[in-house]
Amino acid sequence: MDICHLSPSFAVSPQIRPADIGRLVEAGFKGIINNRPDGEAPEQPTSDEIEAEARRHGLFYRYIPVVPGQGIDAEARALAATLREADGPVLAFCRTGNRSSSLWKAAQQAS
Repeated sequence: MDICHLSPSFAVSPQIRPADIGRLVEAGFKGIINNRPDGEAPEQPTSDEIEAEARRHGLFYRYIPVVPGQGIDAEARALAATLREADGPVLAFCRTGNRSSSLWKAAQQAS
């Protein structure tokens, strides 16, 4: 799993799988933010699958999908609000991590 820390409390990665969540807990993450819309790829786990495993491990979970080529103002506000609620480090993911990184930068402006 390729994790890029953008701040002490926020990191991004490419697509995660339910089997990765135990390792995220061991790494100290308290929450997961899914920025990848369901159905982008046939092998992609659904938001519901990842959420169920995250909650099983005691993590909070938010689904804030970012559709490529569309504006992200509402999503940036949602991420900013989520980060204010977070009780510890969170990991956001999308297909490559790039959308999550861009969304985090926009959320910094929105807060």
